[in-house]
This record gives sequence, C-alpha cells and structure tokens, in this order.
Amino acid sequence: MNVHHLELFFYVAKHEGITEAVRKMPYGIQQPAVSGQILQLEKDLEVKLFHRRPFALTPAGEELYDFIYPFFSRLGQIGERLRGEESCHLRLAASAAALTHHLPDVLQDLRESFPDLRLTLKELSNPDIEAALIKQEADVAVAVLHGKTGVGLKTIKLVDLPLVIAAPVTSSATTFREICSGSSGELLHPLISLPRCEPVAQIFQQGLARRELRWPPSMEVNELGLILNYVSRGFGYGVAVDIPGVDWPQGVKRIKLPSDFPPLTIGVLHTGDLKPLAEAFIALAKTHATKLRKLGSKKKN
Repeated sequence: MNVHHLELFFYVAKHEGITEAVRKMPYGIQQPAVSGQILQLEKDLEVKLFHRRPFALTPAGEELYDFIYPFFSRLGQIGERLRGEESCHLRLAASAAALTHHLPDVLQDLRESFPDLRLTLKELSNPDIEAALIKQEADVAVAVLHGKTGVGLKTIKLVDLPLVIAAPVTSSATTFREICSGSSGELLHPLISLPRCEPVAQIFQQGLARRELRWPPSMEVNELGLILNYVSRGFGYGVAVDIPGVDWPQGVKRIKLPSDFPPLTIGVLHTGDLKPLAEAFIALAKTHATKLRKLGSKKKN
C-alpha cells in the first residue's frame, strides 16, 4: 500500500467526500488527482472503500479508516510537540576548556530565559568541531578561529586571549628572553603542548619560527588543564592560554610572550539560519566575552 494513498483516503473518509477533502487538505492537490489515487488504492486492495453518491464507507472502508485513524489524526499533535521540543534543544560543540570554564555561566543564563532548555554538549577538539557542524551534529560551536573555515560555515568573533608560557615556580626565568637565554636557535627545556593539529600549538610554533627559534614539545596532551597540571608537577614548561578569571594551580607562574606572538581568537561557528534558542545563546556568549575583555584589561592595569 502507498502511504500517500492512505493519507488521501483518511481525509476523504474524515470529510465524507472527495470534494470536501480537497478543500480541507493541508496542502494543495486537485480533485482528479485525489480520485485517481483513491481508485489506485482500491485496485491495490481489491476492495471498494466507499460509495460516491451518497457518500458512505463500505465495511472494508470502515475497517481501514479505523486502522489508520490513530496515526493520521495525531500527526498535527506530534508535529507541534516535536517543534516545541526542538525549539528548546540546543546542540553545542566546544573544547573541554570552554565547556569547563565559561559555558556553564552562559548556559545558566540561557536557562533563565528558556526554563525547558535541553542540552546536548559535545566535547571536541578544534579540528573535529567543523566536521560536527557540517554533518549537522551540532547547532552552534565555540571554537578557536584560526585559518580558513569550511565552506558554508559562518563565524562570529568573541574575544582574543593571549598565549603565555606556564613555568614551574622553581624556574629562575621571569621573561621569555630569559627562557631563550643561552640557546643557539633550539630551546632544550622540556615543553608540554597540545597536539600539533591544535591552533594553540600552531600559533605558538609560528611565533617561534618568526624568531628563528625551535622548541619541539617533549610531551603532548589533549587538554589545556592537563598542561598546567603537569607543569605544576615539574615536567617542564607549557604553552598555555591566559584566560581571565581562571585560577592557575599552585606551583605554576605565568610568563608573558612577546607582543608579536598573535593571540588565540575565540568565536562562535554555525551553519545556515539560526533558531531563536541559538541566537539567544550567541547573544549571551557575546556578553560573557565582553566581561572577559574587561577582566583582561584590569589585569594589565
């Protein structure tokens, strides 16, 4: 049986005739088309479903109508229900650092405006975030904006965050120049870094290259928090991000990088048109980013 034929029969039986059914159909269709497809349904079932004039369902038509009625009569209800649930469901992709330090505050504010908020949070590395958006596995993402983005992706800049060196407090160095002192182009101190595919590592290594310096990592970890953890335990220096308002562990100090090292740009990525919930999230993310910039300015002063 053709499901579309069954839908047409449902409307014909419900409105007691083809002419009235055509007027009440939720989409446009001509009367001859309905008649022809109902005849095809009767041919497939090898039964007559209703008498045309006056309209009356046959016993077979009544049995079929009773069978399909629960499904077709509730389509409108389930559509409204699903649309309502979808309007309160946000699928968000971001790094572990963002999900841990910043997004809880943003999402808490979002929940005040959307009490029925339902969240799906995906912790992904920066290279995987674009793929999740393109595959429609996320509505929006908070990620590092570095290099060209994929076709169809839209970006909204939120904030620039400076890269710094995380150093053990036992280190005598207080400046980047002192860390490099005595090197002949290659720094031999143990370095803890994110993987080479991550923008933080790429930006840092590019900054070193411009100064004709090499500092290959001796340890790679997949999360910024782990870098600080291992630096605090004396495993070496680390490439870190100076995030305003985030406390560092004991045993670690910040060493600023020269101004020609570019910052890490954080932004929102999405594809296509945004639903109201996603737009509200982005507005709150912008507000949070403004607070971060103010905190950063106070720290400099």
